[in-house]
Amino acid sequence: MAGIHLHDIELAINWWRERAPSPDGVTAAPPVRALGEVYALMVYDRRQEVAEDALPEPAREAWLAWYASTPDAPCIAICSTAQGDAVCKGCGRTEDEVQDWPVYSPAEKRQVWRRITLDGTAWRFNRYAERARDAGQPAA
Repeated sequence: MAGIHLHDIELAINWWRERAPSPDGVTAAPPVRALGEVYALMVYDRRQEVAEDALPEPAREAWLAWYASTPDAPCIAICSTAQGDAVCKGCGRTEDEVQDWPVYSPAEKRQVWRRITLDGTAWRFNRYAERARDAGQPAA
């Protein structure tokens, strides 16, 4: 079973904090508390990942709600694996990851997202990110 990284738990907590802010500055919403308990135990035990199937149901539901708000696939419609590359120049996934993506669990997909984001060499993270950023700026 795939593991969910500590950073994803943190992202989910902050996503929920924006959607369900504390009414009194002290009390956290149930999804925040559920994810916060998992996060605290991970930090205490110095674990970077928790197994997807080891999450208590309220934390799993909260994490999946956050996950549903994230982009599913890193594809930018430039698939060089179709041209024989072992790793896609567009998104950074391996040929097997591209082919198996539809059957990956949410945690497996997030593991791939984490790897390609940390690597940051795929075009989605440089050439096209720069173009998208520059497109919103007026011409000089």
